[in-house]
Amino acid sequence: MDERTRIKNEQLGNGIKGPTGLSWLFCRNSALASLKKFEIDNEEKIILQGLARRVKELSLLPIQEERRRRWNDHLKLKETEPLVFIDPESAWFEIIPHTSLKCHNDLARMWEFLLLKEIYWQENIRDDRVCRGEFSVQDIAWMSDFGITQKSTGGENFTAYHIEPVIEDYDRDLPKLKFRTLKRDKENSARVESMAHDVFDGILTVKKDNAWWFSAGLTVDFITLRGFENFLYDFYDYPDEMKALMAFLRDDWLNMLNTLETEGLLSLNNGGEFMGTGGYGWCDELTTEQDLIQSPSFTDQDDLNRPFTGLQAPVSRNVRPMDMWGYSESQESVSVSPDAFAEFVLPYQLPILEKFGLTSYGCCEPLDNRIDILMEKVPRLRKVTVSPWSDVNLMAEKLGKNYTMCWKMSAAYISTPEVAEETIRQKAREAIGASRKNGCPLEILNRDILTLSWHPENAARWVQLVREEARRF
Repeated sequence: MDERTRIKNEQLGNGIKGPTGLSWLFCRNSALASLKKFEIDNEEKIILQGLARRVKELSLLPIQEERRRRWNDHLKLKETEPLVFIDPESAWFEIIPHTSLKCHNDLARMWEFLLLKEIYWQENIRDDRVCRGEFSVQDIAWMSDFGITQKSTGGENFTAYHIEPVIEDYDRDLPKLKFRTLKRDKENSARVESMAHDVFDGILTVKKDNAWWFSAGLTVDFITLRGFENFLYDFYDYPDEMKALMAFLRDDWLNMLNTLETEGLLSLNNGGEFMGTGGYGWCDELTTEQDLIQSPSFTDQDDLNRPFTGLQAPVSRNVRPMDMWGYSESQESVSVSPDAFAEFVLPYQLPILEKFGLTSYGCCEPLDNRIDILMEKVPRLRKVTVSPWSDVNLMAEKLGKNYTMCWKMSAAYISTPEVAEETIRQKAREAIGASRKNGCPLEILNRDILTLSWHPENAARWVQLVREEARRF
């Protein structure tokens, strides 16, 4: 293993892992929960405040409001110039290797990395990401397993891994399953939030953001319990048992959502939060922070008879799933028929998605042969992710003006030292042409990036190439 690979595999250093380069909020929750202590010294505070001031300067540039407006129009089904977005994800550890970090305490290193990312995104990549004058913090919490500990082998240093089935016999093992529970470290969560205010108040607005899941897809949870091979065979060999396990996973999800709402642990995701696997959720059709503020009201006669003691402060209600974007996919079922998907997968996702205000669907699986089913069944579907393996012309024709199309370009074209410029141009032209022909709002996305071959400029070059093609239309 060469030195650069070793450094990259160490991610944030000090044993701190940062899946997806800490781009997704649920990865930040996970990384935060893995820390052993939460400290920031005075020297680190000065470093973080200097970076925060630069983020604040960038957030005040006029282009940020223009980007915000374009995202909002895009997700309200207005035809705009294509939105362009790239997240280097695992390649962030090539762009900002942990050896370049100046902070030494674990929490400070995480925050320094996040601030440096924001600055690099704005100064170098220059896609349509909106820089906000905010710094988000997360609760420290752990989600339990399903009563049976999942097992896997491999997976070190961004490599493949194998899931070992822990439900081997349905009759014996299915009754062992239990709904997941959330264990919170309230003391340290409050401490981290207080530290964020101490560091950033007067520079950035500290905002509590939590995300406890990646997707309501269910099939990945199924596979962590049953294994991938069994998952595929069960459609034929154990159809009733498969449905029973899917029903359990559905009910676990509904129970989790109820718990998170009741305990005030849900966060809005209709702003600059990464939503699903496709871009950002800017959309003023959903609940805003201001909408959550409620004026105090008298609830019974005793309240009316109490002496007046002064004006009461408004209170904020808990975020509900209906205030949020919901997201689902089923990459693992890509090889099954549309009829099998409609019978064994989608019916168990729908009761979860019904809880949300708007829905996004799809990830890396081509949806070409199931998009009609999704458009008919998924509640309040607004955004559809179109895989690099999809027929973009077919999908644009199907989606038309009724849905936004989040089209992913393959990361392979920028993952080598030399960018495949003509291929990028040709692929971009095809997607843009398809969206224009069908009046389909288009977002061009590049994600799932494992490497840029230590050429960070590849990300910015990709943005430049795609923008040039977009402006030809």
